[in-house]
Amino acid sequence: MNADRRHALIAGGGIGGLTAALCLARRGWSVDVFEASDAISEVGAGLQLSANAMKVYEVLGLADAIAASGFAPEALELRLGRSGRRIFSIPVNQAPEPDWGAPYIHIHRADLIDILEKAVRSTSGVTVHLGAAASGYETDGTSARLLFASRAPAEGDLLVGADGLHSAIRKQMLGDLPARFTGNLAWRLTVPLDRLAEAPPPTACVWAGPGRHAVTYRLRAGTLANFVGIVERHDWQGESWTEEGSKDQALSDFAGWDPVVTNLIEKADTHYRWALFDRNPLTKWCDGAVTLLGDACHPMLPFQAQGAAQAIEDAFVLAAELDSGGPVPGSLIRYEWARKPRTSRIQAASRANMKTFHKRSLPGQAATYGPMWIAGRLLPSMVRSRLDWIYSHDVTATDR
Repeated sequence: MNADRRHALIAGGGIGGLTAALCLARRGWSVDVFEASDAISEVGAGLQLSANAMKVYEVLGLADAIAASGFAPEALELRLGRSGRRIFSIPVNQAPEPDWGAPYIHIHRADLIDILEKAVRSTSGVTVHLGAAASGYETDGTSARLLFASRAPAEGDLLVGADGLHSAIRKQMLGDLPARFTGNLAWRLTVPLDRLAEAPPPTACVWAGPGRHAVTYRLRAGTLANFVGIVERHDWQGESWTEEGSKDQALSDFAGWDPVVTNLIEKADTHYRWALFDRNPLTKWCDGAVTLLGDACHPMLPFQAQGAAQAIEDAFVLAAELDSGGPVPGSLIRYEWARKPRTSRIQAASRANMKTFHKRSLPGQAATYGPMWIAGRLLPSMVRSRLDWIYSHDVTATDR
């Protein structure tokens, strides 16, 4: 290790942790990434990388690989779940529509992790340690030690807790924090398109309905369909990302819906489900030379598709603030100040969308979706502009 390089420790080898490793290495840091699993891999399904996230990967030189492994949707849509009637459609990735400064890409989580892992392993000064689950930390205010249950501690000038929703670093920093069950159960599944009699549209499509909604989009150059279905339920609260449910239950939850939705459920081999919990913004993200990133500090409900994107933004801003000079603890406080207002606002917007998509009464549906339908036809630019504050945001603007 070069003694002149500052040394960062990252707990967690997911999307946020690997992106942070690349951002820090780009600015001259040596980095050790500690991943609890015995392999860097990703269960789950698709995710949406909106333009604000893709701007970071453009700077890191990964945008072409991500676009080649993913799928560029034609539009962002809202439809009624039972009839399939389209409420609005916002073109994306299409000229001459004004864009948000970068592509909007759908990608399988496993494919993104594979791209990030290859980039990290080919980057000088970055080392990945597997089977290394963080148990806690120590800090004297100017440096940090990452603790493990089954190996010697690691020491560095900085520790980043990118260890996810159940972060050991956050738990030590802030204690056990309450999580509120939202009363919503999520289904997720993927299906090859060649199995489907009716493929989902080549868009990021939300299907809204009474007490539930679904999201469909395509992955892997359009060969794979992704489905997430959210249902209001109060009798099941498992937060595991990998627990399996039954096809019959999923079909029952979306009985009578558009055939595009029900055919996806019918043709899937596996139907995963988990309960959605909501958490308030944290009182702080930093402790001396220790900070948090991504789900560890601002876990998000999936109703704005910004969980991964915000972790990616975090990674870039963190590295930029550390590059501005001065002691690490002060840089970490500036990082928190820079990021917390935006992530808190997106958390709140995600929570609000949960209610928007689930209108139960006909008057409620008419009052919500009627104006959207009119605006989508008469003032499409206005509908699009409501998303500008998320997608046009560019954390890399001063770095290009």
